[in-house]
Amino acid sequence: MGIIQTMAELHGQQLTQAREVFFDRGELPDGLLDPLIIRSWERCRRFGLQECGLSPIEQPLDRHELKTEQDRNRSLLSQGRPIMEHVYEEIRASGSMVILADANGLLLDTVGDPDFVKRADRIALAAGASWDETQRGTNAIGTALSEESAVAVLGGEHFLENNGFLSCCASPIFGPDRRLIGVLDISGDYRSQQRHTLGLARFSSAIIEKRLFELVHARDILVCIHEHPNGLGSPKEGMAAISPDGQVLAINRNCLDWLGIRRADAVNRDFSMVFESHLAALIDRQRSNPQGFVECQINGRKRCMQLRGNLPNPQLSGRVYEEPAPRATPKAAPSSAPSRRAITLDTLNTGDSRLQMAIDRARRILDRDIPIMIQGESGAGKEMFAKAYHNSGNRHDAPFVALNCASIPETLIESELFGYQGGAFTGARKEGAPGKIQQAHGGTLFLDEIGDMPLNLQARLLRVLQERSVTPLGSTRAIQVDISLVCATHRRLREEVARGTFREDLYYRLNGLAVTLPPLRERSDLRALVNKLAAAEALNRDLPVRFSEGALQAIEAYRWPGNIRQLHNVIRVAIALLDDDESLITELHLPEELFEVPLPSTEAFSVQGHDPWAAAPLEGGPAGSLEEISRQAALRTLEAAGGNISAAARQLGISRNTLYRKLGKM
Repeated sequence: MGIIQTMAELHGQQLTQAREVFFDRGELPDGLLDPLIIRSWERCRRFGLQECGLSPIEQPLDRHELKTEQDRNRSLLSQGRPIMEHVYEEIRASGSMVILADANGLLLDTVGDPDFVKRADRIALAAGASWDETQRGTNAIGTALSEESAVAVLGGEHFLENNGFLSCCASPIFGPDRRLIGVLDISGDYRSQQRHTLGLARFSSAIIEKRLFELVHARDILVCIHEHPNGLGSPKEGMAAISPDGQVLAINRNCLDWLGIRRADAVNRDFSMVFESHLAALIDRQRSNPQGFVECQINGRKRCMQLRGNLPNPQLSGRVYEEPAPRATPKAAPSSAPSRRAITLDTLNTGDSRLQMAIDRARRILDRDIPIMIQGESGAGKEMFAKAYHNSGNRHDAPFVALNCASIPETLIESELFGYQGGAFTGARKEGAPGKIQQAHGGTLFLDEIGDMPLNLQARLLRVLQERSVTPLGSTRAIQVDISLVCATHRRLREEVARGTFREDLYYRLNGLAVTLPPLRERSDLRALVNKLAAAEALNRDLPVRFSEGALQAIEAYRWPGNIRQLHNVIRVAIALLDDDESLITELHLPEELFEVPLPSTEAFSVQGHDPWAAAPLEGGPAGSLEEISRQAALRTLEAAGGNISAAARQLGISRNTLYRKLGKM
């Protein structure tokens, strides 16, 4: 205890000296403070903050504004709140509090010892307040966000003198896409600081990141690695999300560290290129291993790997990555075999005449070895159409392999497409790797954004299509392949040919049949499409979902620059925002950007056949109107039900408690 006290006294003396050097003499206190704290102090000075606390600070959000921000960060809160409560149980009675903030430093939720919470309230260390560096100076929350790393700010290291009694440790939280989304903080009295608090904050943020990753990629294959079997399942395990066709969709920091690669070298690349193993073989090995994991060599080191989640059918697991056999014509699956086709050309049709024309034209060339070119804006559903085309023909049991020519660096696309022999280039695996063309043998190769393919590779692709064989990099042996080719682009390839950026001979080789998908804003089947996407997204819910008339009108009024991809994301978020006992999606569940276009006027309210969530007039702009729309709709329904809460809740498809919340009575 004496040694700890002596260290605390020494730290206090250094802080006093550092503040004198920086604030009184205007010099940098090098050697007296962590360089991270010094950088933060310099930023605060540039912000125009004053250490005596005279700088203007924004007022905390009111209850309704805070609720809006909490709804916006619902996933972070739902995964973070249990961790906060667990951490608090570990440090209870230590005079501390646990805080969860968003990426802007806004405090979303807190839990802590009552006595310390009262002191914290005096400096607005409470939900609804902003602790961004520009507002509160150097502090663990704001500085962790600025530095994007775990930070401890102790006592006088805080820029503002009023915060000098605090000891704060914070660790940033990153989403599955590596975007900074929040920070977890543990704050207490400087005089009772604990040595291991920063480590606890780091550990807690890692658990939240892991839970968010698993939540977002619940429908994908999860590949988890660690150097020890008992490390699998821990916050230290590496995790990557893999699509059914073997593409790396996302990867966390731990996994990059275990693999020794950069994120740019992993995401959107093939599993075998990143993990030096065939996915199908690993799935088969794990299924036969009673321990539930496999050992493999990565970068010459032994790693333990475990596959979880939506693993492919074992009867198909070896099809995508096995070495191609001699050229053969694929056979149709026996009629008695169960169908594994998720989406076909028939299921794509929801009533739009232009889309129906594209479907009819594509159906006529099925199984005729004619390339198809799908044209349309980004996000219009080109890959979905390609998968439906593949699933509708005789090759539906064979691989569907996709490559986005625009998302892979030019230096890598050649090896991705054609494969390579061991030692073909620096960093190549000694056993080599098959390219997308080989992986698609017997099935369909989908080349998205073909207009972005480099000119030198266009010549090689043309040769493959003419000779029906591919020669991997570093090899002299041609491998026979049998593929159905589907391409897509948002560019006008005729104009690219005229500019000399696309080969004319390849253009005519690819352009067997061209179909154009209409943009979402021009489709006449928008409501049917919305309901179909929502039904597919809500399969795991106890209650089916439906849309209010006001929500549908807002969706129809929007221009949808991101097309179906954007609509799908909006629907996913809207369903995620529903409470478990809710089934109706209203304007409250839609993003604010949809309301940049004025909403259509709604018909007068009536009890019979009314839409209780029909849009109310917007007051004060879109940012503060959605909750009011929901509240007014609830009031109208309650009035129509004669004040009967139970009847109104049944009419709205929600619980009594949810209705009380919407009315602001809870």
